[in-house]
Amino acid sequence: MRKSVLLFLTTLLVSSGWTADSPRRRAGETSSARLPGTAIAAMQKIDPEHIRAHVRFLASDLLEGRGTGQRGGDIAAEYIATQFALHGLKPAGDNGTYLQKVPMVGITPLPETRFALASPRADARELKPLDEYVAYDETQQPTSDVDAGIVYVGYGIKAPEYQWDDYKGVDVKGKVLLMLVNEPPSTDVKFFKGRALTYYGRWTYKYEEAARQGAVGVILIHETEMASYPWEVVRNSNSGEKSFLELDGTPRLKVASWVQLEVAKQMAADSGMDLGKMMADAHSRDFHPAAMTVKLKAHMASKIRPFESNNVLAVLPGSDARLKNEAVMYSAHYDHLGIRPDMPGDNIYNGANDNATGCAILMELARAYSLSAQTPRRSILFASVTAEEQGLLGSEYLGKHPPIPAGKITLALNFDDVPPLGAPEEVEVSGAERTTFYSTVEALAKEFRLAIRPDARPEAGHYYRSDHFSLARVGIPAFSINSGVKYKGHDAAWGLQQADDYTAKHYHQPSDEYHPNMDFTADAAIARFGFAVGWEAAGAAKLVGWEKGDEFEAARQMSALSPQPSGHTR
Repeated sequence: MRKSVLLFLTTLLVSSGWTADSPRRRAGETSSARLPGTAIAAMQKIDPEHIRAHVRFLASDLLEGRGTGQRGGDIAAEYIATQFALHGLKPAGDNGTYLQKVPMVGITPLPETRFALASPRADARELKPLDEYVAYDETQQPTSDVDAGIVYVGYGIKAPEYQWDDYKGVDVKGKVLLMLVNEPPSTDVKFFKGRALTYYGRWTYKYEEAARQGAVGVILIHETEMASYPWEVVRNSNSGEKSFLELDGTPRLKVASWVQLEVAKQMAADSGMDLGKMMADAHSRDFHPAAMTVKLKAHMASKIRPFESNNVLAVLPGSDARLKNEAVMYSAHYDHLGIRPDMPGDNIYNGANDNATGCAILMELARAYSLSAQTPRRSILFASVTAEEQGLLGSEYLGKHPPIPAGKITLALNFDDVPPLGAPEEVEVSGAERTTFYSTVEALAKEFRLAIRPDARPEAGHYYRSDHFSLARVGIPAFSINSGVKYKGHDAAWGLQQADDYTAKHYHQPSDEYHPNMDFTADAAIARFGFAVGWEAAGAAKLVGWEKGDEFEAARQMSALSPQPSGHTR
């Protein structure tokens, strides 16, 4: 009998991609550094058809694109909470519920908004919303007026650790700042991490820094290669209502905007400048801000809608009396872009890949953990967060108000846009190498027969564009798990082509829809790998940390000094 059981478990291992002859992990071993047979059996219950069913529902027209603060988004949250309850997980939200209320404000630019560029060389030119510019008033006021000079500040970065300062002490209070997205190009990993984009290159940082400097507005120049996505993504992500967390005293911009590249070229020409040279000058440490003769005359009129959205939180308590107060977190955002009423034809942004897939994986992980005959030593926290598409807002709030203190969350694993393309032969874990847990991640990938794929486009800054980043900012070691570009039966070029086609034709488009021919083998495989990584972290001898010198190391040290959760009463 014992031999047949071991043979059965070995078969499970191999079918999952584990190697039966691995010296480190054999079926039935119960060391905290290895998955026990009961965990393997639970992991094998992860079913691609369960994932398919969740995606089909979440991406249906019935949920109206799961807009933040909209009916479809609320239905999605209730659906996920119900799944957690069905699996026997304990509520970890507010006041004994599965929901953590996130106070927010919706801002919708009104038709009377005006955005004009005035120059001594030409008549004031009023730009066309969505076609030539997008803009929001972050101050959450019904109206704001701006009549201000424009200063070109290159990349708009202050990074003392790289001896870089695009402001050079220039007083920009009351000014509007024209700047580039991304960051200075380099192949030196010690300078803005080489090709890999850091947070300094993200538009969110640029708005934050400009507001800290006292500017009233920012105009970001869109260029597809630099932004890593076309103008349609900017337009669709900034159409209709946009959500913000309630004001907390942090400085905000009256005008947070993007313009098309051709608009920026005309702005430069009207100021007697050349945009190509301006962009080239920004590559140097010697760059100095340059005042332009063009001014921005803007009247920002906004509909203000205070509302509450919800993060969905559940916990599987750990089995160890001491360690159950610590946790591994799994996360995925459930929101997408909702409905765009002013658009003819199909105007529902269903968000099948982005991110019904991640939510489906999260729910299937919850089911698998609940079916295990053995519970991990540390608790397992499941978080489906809101308003990722609005700027990682739900995860930002969760990071500031965690149900378990951030210093006691050993690892956070996020799932975002996991393409259903078949059996993966690679896994992407960008950011894992920054943690002390990376050797375990490498070992598990090897045993799952998954090659670790470096970020295919590090210049796109994916690490700073999903919810794990919000958790990293409060010190929690965090990264996303996704498939690479190599799938069984296809070469890497095929996978890259699929990714490029999705970005160009479906990302943040109504065409990101569920199709019956989707192959959720990939999503199930990534879920199983994530299960194994989380289980091992839950049983590790000590908490995971950041590698020495990492940008989040100091936040981890600070979180260790804050032992109590800052969230709502449960």
